[in-house]
Amino acid sequence: MARQTRAWQRMLSGRRLDLLDPTPVDIEIEDIAHGLSFVARWNGQTRGDWPYSVSEHSLLVEQLFSRQNPAIAAKWKLAALLHDAPEYVIGDMISPVKAAVGPDYAALDERLTAAIHLRFGLPAILPAPIKKAIKAADRISAWMEAVHIAGFGTPEADKLFGPPPSAIIAGLAIELRPPALVRADFLHRHKQLMHDIG
Repeated sequence: MARQTRAWQRMLSGRRLDLLDPTPVDIEIEDIAHGLSFVARWNGQTRGDWPYSVSEHSLLVEQLFSRQNPAIAAKWKLAALLHDAPEYVIGDMISPVKAAVGPDYAALDERLTAAIHLRFGLPAILPAPIKKAIKAADRISAWMEAVHIAGFGTPEADKLFGPPPSAIIAGLAIELRPPALVRADFLHRHKQLMHDIG
């Protein structure tokens, strides 16, 4: 009889998250914040003394999303903050790698996303207009990261991600900070949004 491969990961909270069948009860925001704060965007190929973490990226995407949709409900801001939350266990794969891995990666991501959403009172599958609006903010963040820390020229970033509206990015900067600081900010923003949702 073949030995079954372990498909769960033990989290620092003590939870055991089954990656093939994740449930909301095994998801804790502290685990998400911690994991995302140590996952580097761009496979770590960024300028600076600290990696640009998925937590930092998520905070920026939520800011951009909120600027683009000023009257949006807090629950959708929370969805923007959590848009890459599954990466706390599956890591951040750059788009070419995701394409090479194929549909299995997308299915795993969707299962984890649904469990995370349900854990924090969001619908398992976001409404299409909300998902599209978060993706728009994500692309602006990618443009900013590409130009400011990942070594892309503006014309190349424009071609890959589309030029961002100048009013939306005005006053925003890419920050490279120690993971502990980013983790604390991520947890603080999550707490604010949960309070606003009520």
